[in-house]
Amino acid sequence: MTPEEHRPPAIAGNGPGGPDDGTSPDLLLAEPDQELARKAVARFAAAGLRTVVCHDGAEALLEAGAHHLRIVLLGAPLPVVDAARVTDLIARLHPVPVLVGAGPDGADEATAALAAGAVAFVARPYRAEEIVPLLLARLSDADAPKSLVVGDIELDAAGFHVYVRGRSLQLPVREFLLLRYLMERPNRVISRQELTKALWGTEKLDSNTLTVHVRRVRSKLQEGAGSCCTIDAIRGLGYRLESAPTGSAGTPSAPSRPIRSG
Repeated sequence: MTPEEHRPPAIAGNGPGGPDDGTSPDLLLAEPDQELARKAVARFAAAGLRTVVCHDGAEALLEAGAHHLRIVLLGAPLPVVDAARVTDLIARLHPVPVLVGAGPDGADEATAALAAGAVAFVARPYRAEEIVPLLLARLSDADAPKSLVVGDIELDAAGFHVYVRGRSLQLPVREFLLLRYLMERPNRVISRQELTKALWGTEKLDSNTLTVHVRRVRSKLQEGAGSCCTIDAIRGLGYRLESAPTGSAGTPSAPSRPIRSG
């Protein structure tokens, strides 16, 4: 590699500080395509997110050790050290949620990264509207409960894990955020406008988009995992997460297994 390729990764964003002032970035982006990285960082900066950028897995491990990161995004296929190995080592050495982004050429590596502990898969090239809500939710975690329990559902906000009666339930990023929002407000009707604003950052959204996401989460909870909780559609108002009484006959009690932290 040339000296230029070894230059320190830059930190971009609208927040205070710079690479030398000790201010930690919000996100580490390990993206081998430099033009793709530039476009992604510009979108993240527009949302006020500080990003440190590198272009291979070895650099990603170095930067993960050098900064107090909130989240890591790995582009697959990732050169030098692949995304699965980086995910595994970050989990062991510098625990922080890892997302993996891939197109068709990186699908196998992304699958291996998920098996190694990555919390979510996102499309590559990156869609800011998909990633930014997750990052902003992560930034608000300091004031939010680290774990939530509603009925037989446990949600680990720090580690981005969901369990139903102790069994892991895999949810994509947006579905995870939707369930988390409802679990923070159980037995309360949440308007469609509030949900779209919280999850997409806008009130102008194709009305079917929210409906599809709610249906997917509902199906995975009830049909896939057999949860006692329901997501009810309240006509003309919005949605409500309700739980059947736990511990009653024929209804499984909430699990006692402690939540894992991230």
